[in-house]
Amino acid sequence: MDVFHTPGAELLVQAVLSLKTEEECRAFLEDLMTGREIHDCSQRILVAALLRRNLVYSRIAQETGASSATISRVNRCCVYGAGGYQTVLERMEEGGN
Repeated sequence: MDVFHTPGAELLVQAVLSLKTEEECRAFLEDLMTGREIHDCSQRILVAALLRRNLVYSRIAQETGASSATISRVNRCCVYGAGGYQTVLERMEEGGN
């Protein structure tokens, strides 16, 4: 079963798409996730950004505190995944963020 073809997942996607400001996004994430989940997701996007800059695993681990397993997992997603990291990182670069 595809995880995104459930009523809850569809609602989650629509909820994210409805957010208009950073403040709204922060409030939603704070309500939705635990502090640990926010930390883990934040670490993953930072790892993806550093991989995009072609940093080596040891440097990424040093800068982020991520394990080599996490870095490897994010790298697999960046290379073989659905393209989500690539999409958001490219858009943030284009927007000057």
